[in-house]
Amino acid sequence: MRIAIDVMGGDHAPVEIIAAAVEWAKKSDDELLLVGKEDLVAKILQNYTYPPDRVHIISATQVIEMDDSPATAMRRKKDASIVVATRLVKEGRADAVLSCGNTGAQMAAALFVLGRFENIDRPAIVAAIPNRAGSHTLLVDVGANVDCKPQQLLQFALLGKAYASIDLDINEPRIALLNNGTEESKGNVLAVESYGLLKAQAGLNFIGNIEGRDIFSAQADVIVCDGFTGNILLKAIEGLAQAAVHSCSLELERIPSFLSKFDYSRVGGAPLLGVEGVSIVCHGSSKREAVYNGIKTARDCVVKDMVKKQKLALSQSR
Repeated sequence: MRIAIDVMGGDHAPVEIIAAAVEWAKKSDDELLLVGKEDLVAKILQNYTYPPDRVHIISATQVIEMDDSPATAMRRKKDASIVVATRLVKEGRADAVLSCGNTGAQMAAALFVLGRFENIDRPAIVAAIPNRAGSHTLLVDVGANVDCKPQQLLQFALLGKAYASIDLDINEPRIALLNNGTEESKGNVLAVESYGLLKAQAGLNFIGNIEGRDIFSAQADVIVCDGFTGNILLKAIEGLAQAAVHSCSLELERIPSFLSKFDYSRVGGAPLLGVEGVSIVCHGSSKREAVYNGIKTARDCVVKDMVKKQKLALSQSR
């Protein structure tokens, strides 16, 4: 398997990204394609011992920064690392792409280079939230789309259902809409109109609204929301978990095992759903452990044939 890694994206790029890739190459038979500024990547690699037949440098002369406009950057930086890495998947030279960089740019690259599924307007990012049942609940979207229409939330639900068959091994997952109340009439215009579409969708096991306090209750298998809400929620959960870990370490001198499940570095990355290829989005502040686990996520998505299974599940929902 060949995995393209945008080594220039993220707060700790390229050193931590390259360190994770080297570690993965030592422990697997996969090939890692390190996409970035060739001289810089080669210089960093000199600090490591690694299998040269499984670690390759792919030159990319430009970088899309975190504060760059994705649309503008895609036009002006055609040789950016995330664009080049995504193109490797499109050309069949890589099986998956991974980046810790600008999420908007990664989504734009997935849209314009890989292409989206038929009848899917925008890709969505799915994240796994630990629940009290000892499993996890899928939250979609968590940052790919900040402004959404009701039809897109319905698409997120269908994509979430498809991914649940892969990640949770559930063919008829319970789908809920994140809202500020459980009543059908609750919420803003987006929530109310989305509720109607979700309720009317044939073959969708829609159970209604779910409130923020019930996210961890295991009442739903997939929770749908717009990317603006989902991203704030995900980061609030991360922040609360970090505060709880700190308090427990001071007061109990140990960390409850449940809290460790909220450490994003253990998951590493989340797939973009609805695009013609495996594209893994990693946390911008990822260090080597998180990137290493993100590579594992990429590999799992390829092995499980995520793209094909999404399409199959979507076709069965129509």
